[in-house]
Amino acid sequence: MDNSFGDLKDKGLKTVEHFKKECGRLRSGRASPNLLEGLTVEYYGSQVPLIQLGMISAPEPRQLMIQVYDRAAVEAVEKAIQAANLGLNPSRDGSILRLNIPPLTEERRRDMVKQLHKLAEENKVGMRNHRRDALEVLKKSEKAKEMSTDDLRRGQDEVQKITDKFIAELETLASQKEKEMMEV
Repeated sequence: MDNSFGDLKDKGLKTVEHFKKECGRLRSGRASPNLLEGLTVEYYGSQVPLIQLGMISAPEPRQLMIQVYDRAAVEAVEKAIQAANLGLNPSRDGSILRLNIPPLTEERRRDMVKQLHKLAEENKVGMRNHRRDALEVLKKSEKAKEMSTDDLRRGQDEVQKITDKFIAELETLASQKEKEMMEV
């Protein structure tokens, strides 16, 4: 029985971590290196993560800077950023690319918040699916006479508490990100 709780907690932690990463990719008014996380660049015929081609930093609140390690890759990185459809235009200075983050319009902020809520709901559904799986494991154990009906009820209550805890954490993260996104 404890094994299913451990699995549920692990899956809950992974769901929260996934949500944090996805939130980092959503653009807010501030420059964040996470904005470029997951971006790949066509480099000598293969797709290479941007993080392997250069160092990304945020020297100012509204600017990202990419120090590209290989001068030959600067143009490819520039094209990848433009193709990513982030609304950012890099300016080149030797092997350094600067990305000025324009302030978001009110309408764009609202669209981003809608996207955030959709993402949060998808992760909550995932957490509920993990709950369903854990409950099925408990019911199978009870059917196989490995636990009593009372133990099943206690297990179901514990699964619900764990699920509620992770869903509350997802909601907290979503509201923090929404607040950050709506800041002007």
